[in-house]
Amino acid sequence: MLTPDEIAKLIPAERAKFRSPIPTQSVSSDEFFPAAQTPRQREFEARIKRLGSELAKKQGVSRRQFFQGAAGMAAAYLAMNETYGPLYMVSRAEAQTPEMANARAQALKGQFIMDMHTHFLRDDTRLEGFVRSREAVGRAGWNPTLVNKPQTLDDLKFANYFKEIYLDSDTKVALISGSGSEDLRDWFLTNEMKAQARSHVNQKAGSQRMFSHAIFMPGMPGWLEKAEQDHETLRPDSFKGYTIGDNTNKHLARHPWHLDDEKLLYPFYEKLVKWSKTKPSLANVCVHKGLFPPSTTKQFPNLLQYADVRDVGKAAKDFPELNFIIYHSGFRFTGGAQKTGWDQFEQTGRIDWVTDLADIPQKYGVKNVYGDLGQIFAQSTLAEPRLCAAMMGQLVKGLGADHIVWGSDAVWTGAPQWQIEGLRRLEIPQQMQEKYGFAPLGAADGPVKNAIFGGNSARLYGYTPQQRAALETDPVALARAEYDLHGEGRTNLRYGYMQRA
Repeated sequence: MLTPDEIAKLIPAERAKFRSPIPTQSVSSDEFFPAAQTPRQREFEARIKRLGSELAKKQGVSRRQFFQGAAGMAAAYLAMNETYGPLYMVSRAEAQTPEMANARAQALKGQFIMDMHTHFLRDDTRLEGFVRSREAVGRAGWNPTLVNKPQTLDDLKFANYFKEIYLDSDTKVALISGSGSEDLRDWFLTNEMKAQARSHVNQKAGSQRMFSHAIFMPGMPGWLEKAEQDHETLRPDSFKGYTIGDNTNKHLARHPWHLDDEKLLYPFYEKLVKWSKTKPSLANVCVHKGLFPPSTTKQFPNLLQYADVRDVGKAAKDFPELNFIIYHSGFRFTGGAQKTGWDQFEQTGRIDWVTDLADIPQKYGVKNVYGDLGQIFAQSTLAEPRLCAAMMGQLVKGLGADHIVWGSDAVWTGAPQWQIEGLRRLEIPQQMQEKYGFAPLGAADGPVKNAIFGGNSARLYGYTPQQRAALETDPVALARAEYDLHGEGRTNLRYGYMQRA
């Protein structure tokens, strides 16, 4: 977690007066200190403000209303291209013409999207530093009279999570994840809470709209017995672990571990192999890696060796029956280190530790390593889109388009529609393709992006065509249709920390 002194230097992201469809500066959870707004981000913000005001006036709506619609989202990516170069497939005509933008949005609304990396917080959370920076300030926007007064935390709890995931975005299916801690009071959600949320959503929907993780914490007293108990009583869809141990309270992390620790981890893998024979998705070992920039390295040098991907290859080779899904794709340079990541790529053609992950299939001769895009797509898209393109190119080239899975890390980043649009529109520049041998990402609903958005996770979790068909007419689909007609629309709020302008 960020320290009280660090938090004092920041403001809650939802207080930002300008609600762009795409964030105009870095927004963080408590995992890292967010970067200050860069000159290019200030340029982007100025461009989108001008463009939004111009087009909103012509269309006879307020700028906030304009940015809530499909044309406003198109305008945001048009401004991105004008700032960073032609990386996103968008035209000025789309931004100028709501009918064109709405037609495109409607045509893509049915795209199958499984977001397998989402979060919300428990009602009794005690993570005051984590949540107070994200205090809800009302649906109408920031109210100065509420400063320094108790606020509601509803924006980070289940009701708003459901709204932002299932109503404000094209997400069809989500997996509720979490983060464990040495202190049981500091779990985002207990494993029992995640299972309850899954049961609640799926019962109300009459279809499988939600999957859930169970967190495992190797080295903790009785951890293996707890995993066995969770398997028997909670029936999780997969297990997730953090190799640095306690990611929430890194100063308490007394039980870091390596994936290839034969004595500690292999007995657990053997159980997963056994359990997966009756529930195949339990072959999915989800592991948090990366998000460990130089600032975090300086503060917690003892955890560095556990944050990278050096332990993935051997574990994957030793257990070919399992799938090792590396969350954040091991990307190291988050927060204020995004430029470091781009500079490294320009100079060496490599990106810590994404390139290392992409190299594993060839180096170890394995086909069971996957990369998750949670947080890294969001952060790189808004901070350094060229780095985002390079990472996508490396992951597709090394792991294969069939081994990359979609995750947004929402609700920390607000409703994930802007991220969905980012991937739909992103294309690796031709020069980068030719220089590094990257394949194009293709159309918004082409084979590469369809695989990443949902096809790969559907295969990993055994999500059938019949289940997909049920989503078209279930109560959630009906609620989304009603919401599109009469709802308030996206707030374009983000929840987290940002530096003062």
